[in-house]
Amino acid sequence: MTNPEQILPPPQNTSSLWYGPDMEKRKSEWTLELSSAEITELEAAAEPLLAAKQDIANLNKEKFPLPILAPRLATIRNELIKGRGFALIRGLPVSRYNEQEAGTIFYGLGCHIGSPRSQNAKGHMLGHVRDLGMKGNDPNVRIYQTNERQTFHTDSADVVGLLCLKTAKKGGTSLLVSASAIYNEMREHRPDLLEILLQPIATDRRGEVPEGMLPYLLIPVFTLYEGCLTVFYQRQYIDSAQRFDDAPRLTPMHVEALDMFDRLANDPRLNLSMNLAPGDIQFVYNHALLHDRTGFEDWEDPEQKRHLLRLWLSVPGDRPLPDIFASRFGSTEIGNRGGIIVQGTTLTIPWTN
Repeated sequence: MTNPEQILPPPQNTSSLWYGPDMEKRKSEWTLELSSAEITELEAAAEPLLAAKQDIANLNKEKFPLPILAPRLATIRNELIKGRGFALIRGLPVSRYNEQEAGTIFYGLGCHIGSPRSQNAKGHMLGHVRDLGMKGNDPNVRIYQTNERQTFHTDSADVVGLLCLKTAKKGGTSLLVSASAIYNEMREHRPDLLEILLQPIATDRRGEVPEGMLPYLLIPVFTLYEGCLTVFYQRQYIDSAQRFDDAPRLTPMHVEALDMFDRLANDPRLNLSMNLAPGDIQFVYNHALLHDRTGFEDWEDPEQKRHLLRLWLSVPGDRPLPDIFASRFGSTEIGNRGGIIVQGTTLTIPWTN
């Protein structure tokens, strides 16, 4: 009988392999404090766009010059795709901006990391992460529209960025975990279950279905391609894909493997937690890390409710992805992939005030 460990890719030992408690001690390595000169530069770059009421959906870094900050952002981009896989930028004074001012600064800054992508079927290039009173058990609801625990997952883009505008009354902690750490733990202790996660598994599209595509995806949780281990995961959407009669069935072994994956992701020996304060900007590399957010209790006052802005980015110089990712990313072309486009999608910036 074949030993699964003998046919699995080797243990991972890349820069994105880390354990939370150790990474917490290295906070100064992954935190960038904006200087007053950098803040002034960001505001100056945004000012003409705001004055002209310009649509920023097609903005790029050339139209948002940051001669002081750009080299630091290039270092962050390299650290995302070739290093630890995340970074935190602190100090943007969002209390003195309205939503459009904060969003324009965030969007322009993000363009120096990568090219923004559509985050839903409506073509939203700048997302709003907040509780809309929806429930995650609705198969047409995305989890970020609720106040529920998200569970560890990846997004459908190379990098996700979040700008915190307002925090919840209680909860809403951000969590990160290294996919390589989960992979190595499973390989050491349950290689038979890891083998299952290297095979395609159905993941629900939650009603956002491109023309000619199935209502679910068939992408493995772990993929080794051209020397890179890539993770793709959203447990709630894997479970809800079972509502489709033609979707491959989850066997008891699948469930055991997914449960072990979740258990490891939630293990405080592996994950890292951080509380985003107003003005904090977090970037996370989806191919090497998973992210999560704890459930939260929000404020009664609508003006005080938890609110984050989100970017999905396609990053130049990134790793290659196998062709199977085109079913979700639209393309595997480096620097021009990711996001959600369906028939009738129009790219837009959804301002709320």
